[in-house]
Amino acid sequence: MKKISVFVAFSLLVSIALTACGTTQNQAAESKNLLEQIKANGTVKIGTEGTYPPFTFHDASGKLTGFDVEIAEEVANRLGVKPEFVETQWDGIFAGLDSKRFDMIVNQVGIRPDRQEKYDFSDPYILSKPVLIVHKDNETIKTFADLKGKKAAQTLTSNFKDIAASNGAEIVGVEGFNQSIDLLASKRADAVVNDGLSFLDFKKQQPDSPIKVVAELDEPAKSGVMFRKDNKELVEAVNKALSDMKKDGKYESISQKYFGTDVSK
Repeated sequence: MKKISVFVAFSLLVSIALTACGTTQNQAAESKNLLEQIKANGTVKIGTEGTYPPFTFHDASGKLTGFDVEIAEEVANRLGVKPEFVETQWDGIFAGLDSKRFDMIVNQVGIRPDRQEKYDFSDPYILSKPVLIVHKDNETIKTFADLKGKKAAQTLTSNFKDIAASNGAEIVGVEGFNQSIDLLASKRADAVVNDGLSFLDFKKQQPDSPIKVVAELDEPAKSGVMFRKDNKELVEAVNKALSDMKKDGKYESISQKYFGTDVSK
């Protein structure tokens, strides 16, 4: 009986010691800021759509590529880690960041005051103007004000949806840019508000698509890398990487490849 009691007591001590060890390790990991955790793991997890050319899409071979993808890869390289992309539909991408499925979002996310209340952003790295797209046969919608009472195909959490809604449009929810254009081309929607750069790329790829731009906003939208709040070390490191890329020409090289111009200006 004494031997059994000693054995049980010893087992309990080992169990307590292992638990304490695990707790200490977890506490040590949690004590590191996110940038330190990323560097310790050697990987940064990046949320992106994968369905929004020319920013993030799959090429003919199936490889994930695009302007945002190459920017993210270069940022990761300058942080000294490997990028791990987590593809997520736009309307679920913020929730993915909230639940820590990834460390940041690189997906032409517009910098807006309402988003800045909950999230942190890098310095702007894309400037682009929203455009109003309609079917080529449409002669009734010529300005954003003409959207009143019309159906606009938009992703539900985008700033483009807000522009359409603020002009009185009835919103038809879609999963991404390509789906919105499909609805427009088949006349199941009257209009789409989206990024002018995306439109130009789409028309380059599909010049016969029956769509056209009829209006453009004067004020360009600013986009940045999005982070959860209170990760200033990671935000500062990404800002430095972006700044260095602009100084040494890497940013312009990527921008010229996809747009033929520097889209940060």
